[in-house]
Amino acid sequence: MNTIYSALIAPMQRTRVDVFENIFVVFLGLGTLVGIVVVAYTLYNAYKYRDTGEAAEKDEDLPSVGELPTGGKGGKKLFLSFGISAIIVISLVIWTYTMLLYVEDPGDANQEEALNVEVTGDSFAWYFEYDNGIESTSRLRVPADERVWLQVTSGDVWHAFGIPDQKVKADAIPGEYDETWFEAEEPGTYEIKCFELCGEFHTSMTGEVQVMEPDAYDEWMNEQLTMSITVQDGNETPVSEETGYGDVGYEMSLESQEWDFEETYTDDQFDNGTITVSNVSDIEQGGVYNITISPTEGGQQFEPVEEQFDMTGPVDESYTLDLNATESETNESDTNDGGEA
Repeated sequence: MNTIYSALIAPMQRTRVDVFENIFVVFLGLGTLVGIVVVAYTLYNAYKYRDTGEAAEKDEDLPSVGELPTGGKGGKKLFLSFGISAIIVISLVIWTYTMLLYVEDPGDANQEEALNVEVTGDSFAWYFEYDNGIESTSRLRVPADERVWLQVTSGDVWHAFGIPDQKVKADAIPGEYDETWFEAEEPGTYEIKCFELCGEFHTSMTGEVQVMEPDAYDEWMNEQLTMSITVQDGNETPVSEETGYGDVGYEMSLESQEWDFEETYTDDQFDNGTITVSNVSDIEQGGVYNITISPTEGGQQFEPVEEQFDMTGPVDESYTLDLNATESETNESDTNDGGEA
């Protein structure tokens, strides 16, 4: 009884699992209690009114078999039991409906600041795009003890996205979005399933949710928001002082097309022709970036490089500078001489 009482008076819980567990405990407890009372009362009356073979004097007016009874005491017990049952059932319906309304809309005022992920079901696989532009396939990584909002859609036919262990289920319909949420309290791995018969490979349309410690999740996300860029010549040799390109000066400009970011890096910030830009120092969002590598004043001239890349995960790109023929041949000769030595 204490468990039922606690579940009834407890404030709204934070997770969907808590809500459905409370509903289960209340219905199980009250159902068991009502069952015990009904069975006990039935057994009591069966014993009290059992046939002993001896009719008492006061029972001389009892109806015989096939005769309808007359009289009675107004059915007070019947109306009392009906009234109590009605109060219990109506109370349960209202309480349960309130709990389910919370599941449908927990009233999260900080939803925009929470972790938001777009989920797309397409070609019997699940694709995830985080609100910072990072993407993954079949595996959704989230931090523990943090609310995650999902916007679910489909790229082909009807699917249904579900995480059974987290009590999550949402329709994936082409051209529409079904919003849902969950919050996993403990790190672990949970299976993703499709609950809509969607085609030949429906049963293989699975994935997993990897719930990570917050620090481990932040470390993983930082790795996704990391770009390594190498500047090289036509021989795939890094353009740097270490490789004999002391008179080649350049700078690299990065500009995001999707958020307010524009930064320039000079050649002295490169390590042997390579620079690493990460979430720790600069990058906060993925998406499409414009990159421009230009010669600096006083350095060897080359054609500027203007490219574009889409950052959906760790980026490792190399860009070739078209140096003048004399410098390229000199560097190649120096490299070969070093190899023969």
